[in-house]
Amino acid sequence: MVDFFLKLQPWQQALVGTGFTYLMTALGAGLVFFFKNIKKEVLNLMLGFASGVMIAASFWSLLDPAIAQAEANGDIPWLVAAVGFGAGGIFLYIADKTLPHMHFGPKHEKEGLPTHLRRTILLVFSITLHNIPEGLAVGVAFGAVAEMANPTAGVLAAISVALGIGIQNFPEGAAVSIPLRQEGLSRTKAFLYGQASGIVEPIAGVLGAILVTRVEALLPYALAFAAGAMIYVVVEELIPEAQQNASSKRHYAVFGVMVGFMIMMILDVALG
Repeated sequence: MVDFFLKLQPWQQALVGTGFTYLMTALGAGLVFFFKNIKKEVLNLMLGFASGVMIAASFWSLLDPAIAQAEANGDIPWLVAAVGFGAGGIFLYIADKTLPHMHFGPKHEKEGLPTHLRRTILLVFSITLHNIPEGLAVGVAFGAVAEMANPTAGVLAAISVALGIGIQNFPEGAAVSIPLRQEGLSRTKAFLYGQASGIVEPIAGVLGAILVTRVEALLPYALAFAAGAMIYVVVEELIPEAQQNASSKRHYAVFGVMVGFMIMMILDVALG
């Protein structure tokens, strides 16, 4: 597999990697053909798992390499990491306040600019916001391979990012399509909307890979940017949604975070 990736251009590597993460989203969304309802504890577990994966990936796959790359460039490592990380959070905040979307949950709170779009579309937009930093993280990770002294290790590290995000995209896809089914959509429409939320990942991934390979100085900033955006999504949306149900169900979210974090940590350390 590594030899296959080494033969590709960075944007092609990113396309393959994010193609996998999109496929996992579609497979997860396909669970709507087998289940109509999703238990609260299962949903909490899924959201917690996604949070754990993203938290671990933010450090081991993004911030740590960003600091190392900044040192290699002769920059001030902590400053580069802080600027990129903060910019990622600000970017998602602006997107959160401008892009119309609706949070999952009993209250279905709307955010962003006023719109007359249907509620189902707004729910899909909510998950689409999550997937932008995920796709960017994969793309930047593959884009960083060209700058590494050991390309094989770089490819393995990027593959670990794609694997981790792909794994958490499976339950995330189900967490989109099954609630849409509960909203009254047919199984087919719920699946189509659910898988559509992952299409943005290949787009963000390819753009991220092209950007960092064309402008090498941006690489550490881009890595930290993706980390900041992912942490923003976790803290602003995923964990609160996982904790919104009855207190007796909240520990499932905690277990999900722990398991997701451990799996991503193992992937990063073992492959990276």
